[in-house]
Amino acid sequence: QVQLVESGGGLVQAGGSLRLSCVASGRTFSRYAMGWFRQAPGKEREFVAAINWSGGTTYYADSVKGRFTISRDNAKNTVYLQMNSLKPEDTAVYYCAAKATSSGSALYTRYNYWGQGTQVTVSS
Repeated sequence: QVQLVESGGGLVQAGGSLRLSCVASGRTFSRYAMGWFRQAPGKEREFVAAINWSGGTTYYADSVKGRFTISRDNAKNTVYLQMNSLKPEDTAVYYCAAKATSSGSALYTRYNYWGQGTQVTVSS
């Protein structure tokens, strides 16, 4: 069992930055690939970024490529999402997810555990 707790969301102006953190419980964090997803009101949950167990491979949605960076610190059981050059269309609840295999995925159905989410609001 893995429990995930996100933090770092908030209100920011367009062009600003935020860093989301997701802390995982348990001693097997390094065995999981991790992902970030987001869901805006009235929209489907969408993939944002993923990272494999070691941090050596990352994946991004085209909409965030070049602006967002996913990273992890296995010693701290934490995955991060650095978000720069934020746009109003990035406004959503952001969820952290853990996948019980070594490689990441853009498919939310492949993830086994989810956090409660953190709200990110970007004003224009």
